[in-house]
Amino acid sequence: MNGTKENTSAAFCAELVRTHDFANYATTLFAPLRFRRALLALYAFNVEIVRIREQITQPLPGEIRLQWWIDMIDGAGRGGVEGNPVAAELLLAIQEHGLPVELLSRLIEAHQFDLYNDPMPDMAAFERYLGDTSCALFSLASRVVGQRSEETDHLARHAGLAAGIAQTIAKFGFDASRRQSYVPLQLLEQHSADLEQVFAGQDTSSVRAAIGGLADEARSHLEVAFGLLPDLPPQSRGVYLPLALVRRALNAGDTDINPFVPRPVSRLRILWTMWRASRTRPFSV
Repeated sequence: MNGTKENTSAAFCAELVRTHDFANYATTLFAPLRFRRALLALYAFNVEIVRIREQITQPLPGEIRLQWWIDMIDGAGRGGVEGNPVAAELLLAIQEHGLPVELLSRLIEAHQFDLYNDPMPDMAAFERYLGDTSCALFSLASRVVGQRSEETDHLARHAGLAAGIAQTIAKFGFDASRRQSYVPLQLLEQHSADLEQVFAGQDTSSVRAAIGGLADEARSHLEVAFGLLPDLPPQSRGVYLPLALVRRALNAGDTDINPFVPRPVSRLRILWTMWRASRTRPFSV
């Protein structure tokens, strides 16, 4: 009976990630089988946290949900875990792979920013946010596959910054439509871009210049990450396969493209890009 419940929880996590975060779902398909369940638990947890903003109309319910996750991880709220398959799977991953609770808690706390419409103030704040979210996710995934070192954390930081910035650019129009801006206000002002014009969806040369500056920053971090990848054992590099998607997205960037218009990538393209990357350096021997 217990095994059936565990299998159901694992299947729930897999479907949640497949539906809402296909890039990371695809990542698990290239991971050794013994790591897939924990990776799916980690990515499902991240989906749950990220989606809270989409499921609320006021910040307070979001704060309550985030606090529930913090309490659960810290051990204060484990009584309700049985009814939450993602929480149950995450606790199992924490136990089996020694995932640091501090990193998980900081990831949750960082997403409090999502609940409000305050603009991201500057690059320092933006990098702190990505450090506790996107970078932390890479670091945690690395720990699942057995890589725990200062060098790995250095790689995870650059990978997370590149991926997080690319995601910010990809979601720029969607975020602006709900009066949210993760593009640092400092950067917008530096290029004379007006925040109200951003929220109104006005495609201007100033906005494009700010987005272009952000893309250049992502490319810089991506180059460092790819340079560090060969230092990992080949079997541990798979968790960084999303960087192939980041590279493709950044290479496809064009100043003639309206930054407010989404450019969705098909699941087939995601799989194809990752498959090709997995067979070439620096992801393989």
